[in-house]
Amino acid sequence: MNAEVQRVTLNLPATAEYVDIVRLNLYGVASKMGFSYEDIEDMKVAVSEACNNSVLYAYSHEGGMVEVVFEVNGESLAITVKDEGTSFEHVNPAVSRSGLHDKELTDAQIGGLGFYLMQALMDDVSVESETGKGTKVVLVKRLAKSEEKV
Repeated sequence: MNAEVQRVTLNLPATAEYVDIVRLNLYGVASKMGFSYEDIEDMKVAVSEACNNSVLYAYSHEGGMVEVVFEVNGESLAITVKDEGTSFEHVNPAVSRSGLHDKELTDAQIGGLGFYLMQALMDDVSVESETGKGTKVVLVKRLAKSEEKV
């Protein structure tokens, strides 16, 4: 097994039109790794949510750049979406274990729904947000060895 991490880096304008380019690159990288169609579709939805957060919240339609890095590391794919804009309000998973069940849909934060979706579709999700330094979302999906759970 090759222990070397392989990286593909995209630097794109933070506009909705460029999210498709991220999805196409994701498809190319993930299919080469041997991910199933279903896993790739899940990852495409999750990465779109992360990119849309940058487009909608970070720059408030003023323009800016989003960096997307695909890291192939053995049996896992890590996708990092980073912007340098204003951070969006994301849900703190430690505080919100109860989820959305006790809330009306209108009470849920916009960014929060995307965060729950990313968590549901990926194996690991982390969000780092620093005022003045932007937001970094890391999404990780591991290749399934087989259909059986170990």
